[in-house]
Amino acid sequence: MASKWTKRARARLTAAAVAAIWAFAPVAHAQDDRMTPIATPAQPTAIELGTGPLPGAANSESWHSQYGSVFARNVTVATLTPFLPDPAKATGAAVVVTPGGGFRTLSMENEGWDVAKALAAKGVAAFVLKYRLNQTPADMASFEASMREMFSGAARPPRPAPEAAIRGLAPQIADARAAFALIRRRAKEWRVDPDRIGMVGFSAGAMLTMATTLAGEDAKPAFIANIYGPLAPVTVPAAAPPMFVALAADDPLFGNTGFGLIESWRAAKRPVEFHLYEQGGHGFGMYKKETTSTGWFDAFANWIGMHGFLTARQRP
Repeated sequence: MASKWTKRARARLTAAAVAAIWAFAPVAHAQDDRMTPIATPAQPTAIELGTGPLPGAANSESWHSQYGSVFARNVTVATLTPFLPDPAKATGAAVVVTPGGGFRTLSMENEGWDVAKALAAKGVAAFVLKYRLNQTPADMASFEASMREMFSGAARPPRPAPEAAIRGLAPQIADARAAFALIRRRAKEWRVDPDRIGMVGFSAGAMLTMATTLAGEDAKPAFIANIYGPLAPVTVPAAAPPMFVALAADDPLFGNTGFGLIESWRAAKRPVEFHLYEQGGHGFGMYKKETTSTGWFDAFANWIGMHGFLTARQRP
C-alpha cells in the first residue's frame, strides 16, 4: 500500500510539472536540426529490464540523428546500459541516467551516453535508462508532422489532472524501479554500494526522476538531479534525498514557471542546490555551448563530491 506521503506527492504534481509529457524543446542548432533516420546503433551491453513490452504498442523502436546527436523513439522494451569506471577509480557510487525528449523521443547521446561516460571518468558507475515511450507515427514524415501539430498550441491535448498524469507515467516508473532493482542485485559484480545509487534526469527524464523519488516506492535514490525539468511545488517526504537542480533562465519551457520545487525542498529542510544560468535554453545537456550552462556537469560533480559520492568508503 502506498504511504500517505506518496499519495500526497502524487496529488501535488501540478499541471506545470506534467507539461513535459506534452512538450520538449530542442537546443538551437539550426544548421543540423533536420531529423534523419539512422540504423539502430549497436548496444551490446544493454540489458533488458524485464518490465515487458509497452501495452498496446504497434510501432517498433526506431532511431534518428538531429543536432549532431542521436535519438530513439517508439521504445517499447526498456533497457539499462552500464558505463562502469576503472576499478581502480571506482567510488562505489552509481547514477541512473534518464534522458529527456517529452516521452516521445530519448536524447540517448547528449543526455545519456555522454553523461554516463563523464560520470564513469569520475569513478561513478553510470547506467543509462532507455525507458518506454509514448507511441509516435512510424515513418519520419508523419512523426515530424505530429510534432509540428503538437507545437501548434491549438492541437495540444489538455493538461491532465495530477493523478491522471502519474497514472500515465506508470510504465516509466516501473522501468526506473526495475533499473534500481537490477543495479542492487548486481551491486557486487559492478562494485556498487546499493545504498549510494542516485538518479539524474533531463527535461522529461527529470520529471521521471522526480516521479521515481516521490512515488517510486522501493527505488529510493540516494541523491537526485533535475536538469532543466519542471520546478512545480510538491509535498516532500521526510527522507527526501539531496537534490541538485540546473536550469537556464531563458529556458522556453520552465524558465518562467517559478521555483516551487526548490522552495518545497527548503521548507522541508532537505538539502538542495540550485544553479540558474543566465543563458542556455532548453536541452543543453553535454553540448559545448558559449554559455555558462555548459558548466552544469562540473558543478554537479563537485556537488556529489561534497556529499561524499566521489570518495570510496569502507563498508562495515
